[in-house]
Amino acid sequence: YLDTINKSVLDFDFEKLCSISLSHINVYACLVCGKYFQGRGLKSHAYIHSVQLSHHVFLNLHTLKFYCLPDNYEIIDSSLEDITYVLKPTFTAQHIAHLDKQAKLSRAYDGTTYLPGIVGLNNIKANDYANAVLQALSNVPPLRNYFLEEENYRHIQRPPGDIMFLLVQRFGELMRKLWNPRNFKAHVSPHEMLQAVVLCSKKNFQITKQGDGVEFLSWFLNALHAALGGTKRKKKTIVTDVFQGSMRIFTKKLPHPDLPAEEKAQLLQNSEYQERMVESTFLYLTLDLPTAPLYKDEKEQLIIPQVPLFSILAKFNGSTEKEYKTYKENFLKRFQLTRLPPYLIFCIKRFTKNNFFVEKNPTIVNFPITNVDLREYLSEEVQAAHSHTTYDLIANIVHDGKPSEGSYRIHVLHHGTGKWYELQDLQVTDILPQMITLSEAYIQIWKRREEDETNQQGA
Repeated sequence: YLDTINKSVLDFDFEKLCSISLSHINVYACLVCGKYFQGRGLKSHAYIHSVQLSHHVFLNLHTLKFYCLPDNYEIIDSSLEDITYVLKPTFTAQHIAHLDKQAKLSRAYDGTTYLPGIVGLNNIKANDYANAVLQALSNVPPLRNYFLEEENYRHIQRPPGDIMFLLVQRFGELMRKLWNPRNFKAHVSPHEMLQAVVLCSKKNFQITKQGDGVEFLSWFLNALHAALGGTKRKKKTIVTDVFQGSMRIFTKKLPHPDLPAEEKAQLLQNSEYQERMVESTFLYLTLDLPTAPLYKDEKEQLIIPQVPLFSILAKFNGSTEKEYKTYKENFLKRFQLTRLPPYLIFCIKRFTKNNFFVEKNPTIVNFPITNVDLREYLSEEVQAAHSHTTYDLIANIVHDGKPSEGSYRIHVLHHGTGKWYELQDLQVTDILPQMITLSEAYIQIWKRREEDETNQQGA
C-alpha cells in the first residue's frame, strides 16, 4: 500500500488532534488523505476510517512508527524516513556548524525551491506581529543553534503543572521546521507555537487580533528566559547570554515647576533631590524618535522627517538628560551603557498612546547596515573591557500602515549567501541592502563583529 501515500497532503504543522474526537492521546495521521485520527484498535476512529475509505497507511505522531490498518501490523520501510524527518527534523552538531556557511537551495516536494531558514510563516489571521519577531529570532545563530538541538533543554527541571515550558518546546520545534532542508513545502505554519503563546500569555497575545511587536518580543524573551530556569540576577540562560547587556541609570528628582525660585534652590540641597545611580540589565534598548512636525511644506506635501541613527542613540551616551514625568513628580534621567551584548536589539519607539488614540511617528531612521561603532557610548573604563564594539545589522522588522491595524514585514540577512531577503507572511523576495533603510524600521537586531569578520560581504 505504500504507493497510496500522498505526500502533497501531509502537513504536520497543526495541532496533533484527532479530527473526530479532538483528543490529544494516541493520534495517528492517515498518510493517504493527511487527516488525524485517534487509536488503532477495533472501533477506534483510525480503524473505522481505514475500513470505510480503504486508506491503509498510518503514522503514530508520537512514537513515529508506521502501521497498516485494519490489519494492524507495523510497517518498517526505509523509504518512509523522509516523512518522519518532516514530522520531527533532527540536526547533528556538524549540520548546525555548517548552516551559516552553505548557500544551497532546497527543493520542496511540490517543486518550489527555498533557502532553509528563509521561509515564509503563515499568517493565520492577524499574527504577523508575532511571525516577524519569531523570524528575526530564528536568524540569530547562537539562539537558533541552541534550540535546533533538543538535548540542550530537554533535561531542564520544571515545577509540576508549569505550562511555560511549552513555549520552549514549541519554539524549538518551530526553529527545526524553519531550518529543515528536507521540507515538503516551502513555508511553515506557526500554528502550534502561537497556540502556546496564547495559552502562556493568558490571552494577552492573540492570533486573531493584531498585537504590538515590541510588547511581544519583550514578553517572549522574558518568558523564554524564565522557562529555561533563568532568574533576574543569578541564573543565566541562552537568552541572556545572547541579548543581555547592562547600563547605569542616573536619576535626579526635580522640584515642582510651579514653585518659586528660592524654594527650588533650597529643595535642590536636600538629599532626596541628589542624583542616584542604579545598575540595570537590558534585553533591548528603546530609542526615542523626535516628534514629527505638524506643518506642511509649500507643495502641501507632508515632509517625512528623517533622523540619523546616531542622534537617537545619544540617549545612551551618559550625558544626555531626558525628563520623565509622572503625575506626582518629575525626574531627569541619563543612561550609560556598561556592557554590550553579542547581539543587540533596538526598538524604535514609533507609537505613543494618549487618552484617546495611538499615534504613529513616521520618521525614517537613517542607519548604515554594517559597521555601527558604539564605542563612544561607553565610559572610558568600560571601553578598555570591550575589544569589539562594532555591530552589523542582521534583522530589521518594519511596521507599515496605521498604528492599530497595519502590517509587519521583516528583512533578514542570510549568513550563508550574504544576501538580504524580505519576508511578509508567505512571500519571500530578495531585496537590495540599500532599500532596507528606506522603511519605517521598528525592531532591529545587530550582531557584534568578532575578529575575523572585518571584510564581510553585503556591505
